[in-house]
Amino acid sequence: MRILGVDPGSRLTGYGLVEATGAQVRFVDCGLIQAGSDDFASRLKRIFDGLGQIIAEFNPAELAIEKVFVHRNVTSALKLGQARGAALLAAATREVVVFEYSPNEIKQAVTGRGHAGKEQIQHMIRVLLSLKEAPATDAADALAVAVCHAHISQTRRRMASAMEAGAR
Repeated sequence: MRILGVDPGSRLTGYGLVEATGAQVRFVDCGLIQAGSDDFASRLKRIFDGLGQIIAEFNPAELAIEKVFVHRNVTSALKLGQARGAALLAAATREVVVFEYSPNEIKQAVTGRGHAGKEQIQHMIRVLLSLKEAPATDAADALAVAVCHAHISQTRRRMASAMEAGAR
């Protein structure tokens, strides 16, 4: 199953694609959508169009995205929420199923710690996906979302199989 992970941002949106087969997760592609510094509506359109092109090219079955959180700056959180909205709309208009994870769930799944730093995420993504070098921070974060979803989905499938076998 191909999974598109998205790390939304109003200026830079990271994306990462992985292929999950059972417990194996393989790197497909990653990069950044540069929304620029134009007016906000134009930046949202670039995010929507950029993810739409990625979805058309790579045909992911599922999209995984980080949930919004408010840390200190409410204005930044609102802009992040709107960038997420552009990403969610890009998936919905192309009928890609969406899954959402908290930052702590993602960090826990990738590093084993729910409060890992950006450098730890980059390092673990490089190791887990056997990459020669660590991707850019936002792309690594997007790959982390995709890897998190791959691991959690695999666990859910195993649990469902075990419950089904137990019910027989």
